[in-house]
Parts: sequence; structure tokens; C-alpha cells
Amino acid sequence: MKQFSSKPITVLLADDHTIVREGFRMMLELEDDLQVVGEAADGRQTVGLVAKLHPDVVLMDIAMPLLNGLEATRQILKALPGAKVLILSAHGDDAYVETAAACGAVGFLLKQTSSQDVCRAIREVHGGKTFFSPSVSRRQDRLHPFPPNRKGAPGRKEVQLTSREMEVLQLIAEGKPNKGIADQLGIGAKTVEKHREHLMQKLDIHDTAGLTRYAISAGIIESSVQLTIV
Repeated sequence: MKQFSSKPITVLLADDHTIVREGFRMMLELEDDLQVVGEAADGRQTVGLVAKLHPDVVLMDIAMPLLNGLEATRQILKALPGAKVLILSAHGDDAYVETAAACGAVGFLLKQTSSQDVCRAIREVHGGKTFFSPSVSRRQDRLHPFPPNRKGAPGRKEVQLTSREMEVLQLIAEGKPNKGIADQLGIGAKTVEKHREHLMQKLDIHDTAGLTRYAISAGIIESSVQLTIV
């Protein structure tokens, strides 16, 4: 029989699908040593709750509104370098895994992962180790160790984007117009246009379709997101 410390490992669940969060909560509540202390439905809410609750481990979905899980991870670790973030995704593409590593995540779980492996992953990253879903682990072992660094690189290109630029890039890639981005971020439409121009200059990409492809390749949004390129 497993012996656990009297203090449970606290977990924050971050996923924009209520049914997914409910499923994880029910699963984790069956474990005596794991305790869900909060739930978030988007990246911004996740960042705020982590600052407030200081959970031991964050189970973080990639594809979330307002702020994706990768940028949320980067912001969390900038504020709280000791935080442990486990990325959760329906896709195990190398781009997503590499970007997660660069943003500072300590593990990567596929949504097809068994409940036993999810619980084991939480325990292992809390104990200072890294954890992959088995299929991702086998592939990464052939490529390079994880994580390569915690510099917060936004993707495979050696380009440093600010947090605001990452937010704007995500919304552009999701097909939102400048006015919609401005309203969502609480900034002016002209400011959005300047961010768009800076993104194109930094990335040497000169159209919306190219920015969208970059966002997908860098893992900023998942390829399954329904895109409207204008």
C-alpha cells in the first residue's frame, strides 16, 4: 500500500471545457494525496489563480481562449519560478512539446493518457522530476532531453516576443479582426495594428495567413482550432 505525506499535493485545473475539468476533478478526488484547489477556463484566469492560490502543480491545457496555455505557463513561471506546470494537449506534435519545454513546463500529457499516468505525473513533477506521456517520451528521447531551457522562447524560431505580442498573435491566428482584438485586450485598434506590424517585422512574415501558420507550428494554437483567415 502506498504511503503519502499528510499534506496533499495541491492542483489547479486549467481547461476551457467544463466537462474536462469535472472529469479530472472527479479522478483526482479519488486520490488521498491529491487535492484540486481551483479551476480556470482560460489562460488569464489561470495566471491570476496561480498567483492567488500557489498550487503545487498546474494541469494546463494548451488551447484556451484569451491566453493560450503556453503563454500562461511562461507568465506564471516569470512570476513564480518554482511553479510546476504539466501541459495537457490532444496533440503530441514535436512543435508543441518543444515550445512547452521552452516556456518552462516540466511535463507533457496527452489527453488520451490514462488516469493512473496523470496521477503519477503530478506526483513526479511535484517531486522535482519531468514526465511525458509514454508515446511522447519515446519520441523525445530520440531527439533531445526535456526541458532544454527555461528561456521562454515562443517557438522554434529564435525570436523573443513580448507577452502582449503573444496575446495579439494568438488572437490574430484565431481569426479575430483588429477591433475584436482591441476590445478583448482593452487596448486601442491602432495599438493592435502596431503590434501586428511588429510581429511581422520580428518574424519576417508579411501576411495573416503566415502569422497563423507560424502560430500553429510554434504551438501557440493547436491545429485543430477552427480558423478564419482574413
